Amino acid sequence: MMLGDWLTAIGQSWPFLGLIVFIAGYPLLTACMWIATSLIYMAHRERSDDGFYNIADCDLPTITILVPAYNEGVTLDAALERMHHLDYPAYQVLVIDDGSSDGTAAIARRHTEADERFRLLRKEVNEGKAMAMNDAMPLVDSELVVVVDADAGIRPDALRYIAAHFVRLARVAAVTGNPRVANREGVLTELQTLEFTSIVSVLRRAQVVWGRVLTVSGVISAFRTSALRDVGLFDPTMATEDIDVTWRLQRRFYDVRYEPRALVDMTVPGTLRALWRQRRRWALGLVQVLRRHWRIALDWRCRRQWPVLVEATLSIMWAHAFIVLMCFWLASLVAGIEPVGASPFPNGWGMLIGSVCLLQLSVGVFLDRRYDRSVTRALWIAPLYPLVYWALMAAVTVRTTVPALLAADRSRLAQWHTPRAGAVEPSYAQETPVAEGTAASPSRL
Repeated sequence: MMLGDWLTAIGQSWPFLGLIVFIAGYPLLTACMWIATSLIYMAHRERSDDGFYNIADCDLPTITILVPAYNEGVTLDAALERMHHLDYPAYQVLVIDDGSSDGTAAIARRHTEADERFRLLRKEVNEGKAMAMNDAMPLVDSELVVVVDADAGIRPDALRYIAAHFVRLARVAAVTGNPRVANREGVLTELQTLEFTSIVSVLRRAQVVWGRVLTVSGVISAFRTSALRDVGLFDPTMATEDIDVTWRLQRRFYDVRYEPRALVDMTVPGTLRALWRQRRRWALGLVQVLRRHWRIALDWRCRRQWPVLVEATLSIMWAHAFIVLMCFWLASLVAGIEPVGASPFPNGWGMLIGSVCLLQLSVGVFLDRRYDRSVTRALWIAPLYPLVYWALMAAVTVRTTVPALLAADRSRLAQWHTPRAGAVEPSYAQETPVAEGTAASPSRL
């Protein structure tokens, strides 16, 4: 039988037709679900706060801001400068220099000398973000811990919005903020602006309505200190410690919330290579979490986590199915036969999928423009999102998840994956952290 005959037979089979229905139906169903539930979130939680955030200064919990940094000499100074001017009565900043080889420690030291609320924990050996934060926790005696990336700029009022959830709701163990793309310099960064506005932000609103969220944001996330210690802090062997700690908190029946008013400016990858590396780490981390926590599907007590588990699993399956279909179409074209379903989907589903995707992007912009009106201009790039960005993200997922699923469990410390110019590769020997700075006493926190 010739190649064309094989492809024709495959294209007419029920499994292949089911594959096409899944590829077309999954984005339609999930987009409609996300749009509906995110609008429910907006109607109940964003249209009126009913005094939710009106809390007297004396009733606000103390906060320690952890800033883990590895070779962040280019970005750290600006990030710390903004932390001097936060609108919050009781906070301190603890910078963790994780064995940097550049001027990160010197920059942090200048801020500790200028402001007694700032401290520096300097490690001699780089051991990764999660281990850096764990090493800092013995120096923390505040009620809340807020983790902020060393290249992020936290907005002045963000801490007040975050703290309100912990004051009002005793079961809340973590609150994630709303990252905003600061380096909007081209098509790739504008696509990521749309992603964080209309995919990440919309999905987090939806997941809060479901009752469980996939993950807090690594850029800005807050934790009740007692809850974080209760689950054993961060796991340094996970590629994405933020996803893992979110699931472990929720498995202990703590609540995790999203606060869209807690804005933080962040820097996103500006090149395809950097974006590819970042998303491979995210995909690897998600697979690790699914491998570790899949048994919640058998635990009735964890049923509120089931929608997140199912959606995360289906998203990975969809990426693989999408790449399989693309390869089938390419093989059909090479064989000189008309690709089955390549129009791009039967019965005009391609136009329907594109239209629903654009609707979701528009809804996300509508919801977030209340806090960042500049996101509206990102809509000009919206048609490229389903045409280009989907394929790129699917390729990253397939490239990463297959080896991750087949690999043995990781046991070594997870590396830093966003080194700046001049960074060196980290080593992983265990070392005792060295504390220094003008406010070195843990009792000052």
